[in-house]
Amino acid sequence: MMTFRQLSATRDPWPYFNYILFIIKSAYKEFEERLGQIKSPRGAKTEMIEAAIDAFSGRFTMNQLEHACPGVSRDMIRLVLRRIQKQGLAECLGRGPGAPWRKRGNTSKKG
Repeated sequence: MMTFRQLSATRDPWPYFNYILFIIKSAYKEFEERLGQIKSPRGAKTEMIEAAIDAFSGRFTMNQLEHACPGVSRDMIRLVLRRIQKQGLAECLGRGPGAPWRKRGNTSKKG
């Protein structure tokens, strides 16, 4: 029977260390990629909302906008809707969260 000292002398620990380092490196790369997807430049959410509104044909609701813009808060969507409503580019046709909205023109930024 082999002793612990003899057994550990015959086992090379480097493949184990390399495997652990590979796992850590892979996890770090995945973390960096996900972080890059989460962070968005200033104004990106507004542009996402405006693009979603442009993609709708005619009428849309707040719920549809929320589904089209994941990661954007309802308050941010309301803020953009109020702005484009004041500009005369959209109008609300009812009351409450299920109220339909209608586009009146192009909501894309110019310039």
